[in-house]
Order: sequence, then C-alpha cells, then structure tokens
Amino acid sequence: MASQEIEALSSTLARLPGLGPRSARRAVLWLVKNRDRALPALLDALTSVNETLVECATCGNVDTTDPCGICADPRRDAKSLCVVEDVADVWALDRARLFSGRYHVLGGKLSALDGIGPEDLNIADLLSRVEGGEVDEVVLAMNATLEGQTTAHYLAERLEPHGLRITQLAHGLPVGGELDYLDEGTLAQALRARRPVD
Repeated sequence: MASQEIEALSSTLARLPGLGPRSARRAVLWLVKNRDRALPALLDALTSVNETLVECATCGNVDTTDPCGICADPRRDAKSLCVVEDVADVWALDRARLFSGRYHVLGGKLSALDGIGPEDLNIADLLSRVEGGEVDEVVLAMNATLEGQTTAHYLAERLEPHGLRITQLAHGLPVGGELDYLDEGTLAQALRARRPVD
C-alpha cells in the first residue's frame, strides 16, 4: 500500500487523457524510482507552464504569450484562416506544417444533446475577424462527427454573406486504409466525395 501522497499523485495522473489507473501507477513508480532527476524537471516544467500559460485573445490558442506565437508570426498568411474545434486541433495541424495561415479556436462544437449552442462557442470573435476584411479564405477543419459537420454547416451559412472562399477538409478513406475495416459513415463520405482519376 502506497502512502496517501503517492496515491493522490496516482489518482491525479489517472484523470489525464490516455492514462488509466494502471498507467498512472506505472508513471508514478517511474517518477519515484527516478526522483533525483525526473521529479525536479517535471516540477519546474509544471510550475513554469502554470505561471506563464495564457489564452491568445486573437485566436483562442494556448501559449505563453498573447498574442500566441502563431498569430504573432509575420510569415503566416493572414488572408487564410483555419477554424478548429479545440486547441489540440491547432497543435495537430500545425505539427504537420501543411497550413501556412492562421487559426481560430471555437472552443467546442455545436451539440443539442449537450446544450451547446452558437452563443457557447467563439463564433462572434470569428465573425469579427472576418469582418475586419483581411481574411480571404476560411478553412473549416471540424472533426468528421455529426456535431462537427453540423458546426461546419452552421459556420458556412454565417460566413457566406461575407463573400469569402469557404473550404472544408476532405473526409473519407484514410491513406493505407482497407475498405473492409472502415465503418459505413466513412465509406459513405468517401463515395460522396469521389473525384475524377488524374
């Protein structure tokens, strides 16, 4: 039986996404075994992030500066804006280094079941950014879920009067995917989005 403090640390880590109770216990055990070098570095990193973390007032990204590094980067194409549901989506897309524009984080997606309506998302700021006249294209990078697609459709309707180019990420077959392993929704989307062979 571990001490109350070690159990508390294990319980706290178990609440993190991707870590269950067993994985959290293994992480705590590793930290305890390597406490001389691992714990001080972890404590320093957590303290530093806790003291400096801010939400970007422009896009909603999380960084240690406001505006965030992406919004402040003069090499970014200010005319192209990618709208995502969450900060994790910004990080995933930016890690791929395929989009050179800027981002806008909605902070979720429309969901009638969860009681999340347009007023609960960062849509007003998105419309303000578009009305500023600097943006030419809005890329709707919503997740391929019913709620994500509902959100994308709602945003497209709200953005249409602004005369922008409105695009959406392609959905369908993943590269390397096999047809017999895909669900009906993915197959249906792939068939609807089919295109001529080059």
